[in-house]
Amino acid sequence: MSLEPGIDQWGTNPNDAIDAELAAIESSLDKLLAGDPAYWRTGQKKDRLAQLEKIHAKQAALKLRVLASAGDIAEETGAKDASGWLRTELLVDKGVARSQIKLAASVSKYDLVAAGLAEGVVSQDKARVITKALDAIETDPATSSEDLVLAEKMLVDYAAWMTANELKIAGRRILAEIDPARFEEAEAKALQREEEHAQRRTFFSSRANGDGTIDIHARVSQAVGMRLRTLLDSLAQPRKWSAENKGRKAPYDRLLGQAFARVIETYDVDLLPRHGGHATTMFITMSVEDLRKDLGTAALGFDGEKITAAEARRMACNADLVPAVLGTNSEVLDLGRTARLAHPIQHRALRLRDQGCQAEDCDAPAAWTEAHHLKPWSEGGKTDMANMVLLCASDHRRIHDANCIYERLPDGQIRFARRTRTG
Repeated sequence: MSLEPGIDQWGTNPNDAIDAELAAIESSLDKLLAGDPAYWRTGQKKDRLAQLEKIHAKQAALKLRVLASAGDIAEETGAKDASGWLRTELLVDKGVARSQIKLAASVSKYDLVAAGLAEGVVSQDKARVITKALDAIETDPATSSEDLVLAEKMLVDYAAWMTANELKIAGRRILAEIDPARFEEAEAKALQREEEHAQRRTFFSSRANGDGTIDIHARVSQAVGMRLRTLLDSLAQPRKWSAENKGRKAPYDRLLGQAFARVIETYDVDLLPRHGGHATTMFITMSVEDLRKDLGTAALGFDGEKITAAEARRMACNADLVPAVLGTNSEVLDLGRTARLAHPIQHRALRLRDQGCQAEDCDAPAAWTEAHHLKPWSEGGKTDMANMVLLCASDHRRIHDANCIYERLPDGQIRFARRTRTG
């Protein structure tokens, strides 16, 4: 007696139970999606997110098991491999499909990783990181099968308390943890390769947006990146706390951007290389009339990039700039010198005297401040202690803003107000 296709010797279709289970999962998800998490309590959201993360890992485990045995799909459909069928039938991008097939094959080789996925302990992202590390160990001629087994166990254990990125780092160092004496030299060589790779891939690019801002994109070594982030955090965090103490909330990415600008603006130009006998300098060119009026403009550098006169006046207080002031026939009337800028010893004296930003209600410490000329250099102001006061970058920008007015209080502090427009 012949059996119908899909019917076993017991007269049942073994796929029926699987289809029923999948239908039950889909039905349960439909019911959950009909609800609104906005009405869940905070504790419920946390618990359910943790549960969903576990369910997601189990779902990935099931899908990877199916993909690992999906070679017959390619044979039946004529596709080159299962990834081709995924692209054609399920509209999965080719690179994503191939990555899933590769991960499925890798997971099928490592029982502990597969078990971790099935238990919901190892996420799909972590499984990809672990299997990649194990594949590299497997091809290393210096390792043994015992090393591979121990590395798998350690990385699966680490997955319970590490992120995928942390696991990636641990995976590169796992052999040194297994046997430091045997793999110390290999780890040193791996670190050297990483550092050389970082040097080759280091770059910096910038693009003007046409709205007064520039987008900066850079790639540096991990060590440099961590040092930069630590430096920026040290500048941004106190400002964040200060704002929060006053009931304000500033986006932290904005504070980091301001901290980055602060680092650039206060960099010691004496440390820069010399070009033709002069320290690297930025020139500002503007007319006397523009210099003295609120809405004048100036040319920054030799390419004619425009900035406001207010910004030029602010930058001239503390940047290594040469303000070239032109008369009516474009002749140079006054070529300022960097000697006009506050000398480092004057900065130290100002910090001792003022202790911090002198704007009323500002608590920025002296380390964040810049020397401002009370009587501008454009009006004959001198670079001496009596004519200078410390202001943080924000208040220094504000004091040069044409929309602001200010007065100096008897105690030396600066009080700001918005300029009222009439007529």
